[in-house]
Amino acid sequence: MKIERIPGMVLLLCAATAICPASAAHDGWRELEPGLELGEFPSPVAARSGDSIVRVVRVDPSVWEFALLNTSAPGEGELHTAGEWCARHGCVAAINASMYQTDYRRSVSLMRTRDHANNTYVSKDNTILAFDRLDDTVPPVQIIDRTCQDFAQVSGHYGTLVQSIRMISCHGNNVWEQQNRRYSTAAIAIDGAGRLLMIHCRSPYSTYDFIGILQDLPLDIANAMYVEGGPESQLCVYAGGERHEFVGSFESGILESDLNRRAWPIPNVVSVRRRVGAGE
Repeated sequence: MKIERIPGMVLLLCAATAICPASAAHDGWRELEPGLELGEFPSPVAARSGDSIVRVVRVDPSVWEFALLNTSAPGEGELHTAGEWCARHGCVAAINASMYQTDYRRSVSLMRTRDHANNTYVSKDNTILAFDRLDDTVPPVQIIDRTCQDFAQVSGHYGTLVQSIRMISCHGNNVWEQQNRRYSTAAIAIDGAGRLLMIHCRSPYSTYDFIGILQDLPLDIANAMYVEGGPESQLCVYAGGERHEFVGSFESGILESDLNRRAWPIPNVVSVRRRVGAGE
């Protein structure tokens, strides 16, 4: 989240465009394709605006693989919405990778792939999303918690690292303090089965309250990290004959309304694509 804003935002649908579900809902989840599910969960706490729905894309890393896409990478250079990033790179889902600096390129902390470093700075933030593993001694994807794990040792097994702010610790604790500021929120989590959860909620909550909501929902979150808030926050999934695009709006002190209907072009996304071959 930043004070500066981008003019000329690209229009994007903020709700599902599909009419027929790919499969019947089960405990709030619908399978779009094998290993890829969409969940829509009413919050147990109603927000002051919006529909109070938490939307989650659940991804089995044994079926799908992940890619970090950066405006700063060779051959790029332009900002795109999550949907545009998917179309450009043949991905089926994408979410904000993390907050970014006022150059609209660099993340606020560590962000790199095997081939490109967006930012080499390791900040004080305690969670790092790790994927593109280099060997099979580690899970395909995990969120490293620096208070519980040896970051230097574990990170060496992965090609892609994305650092951001911890929400739920490795012990399952809400690590935020209550605050008055409220946001639409995008987050990334890992569940008890090692699946990646891409989470978006348009309705505004304080981060402390939103973490409590996530813990009350049937998501089985092991740990989680915050990736963006306000109108920049977005999540899209194009799979199983459906197209879903969700965008944020409310941000205390910046845009205190539910009126935004446009996805903001952003520099960095974590995306999901069909696995090629058996390797990582």
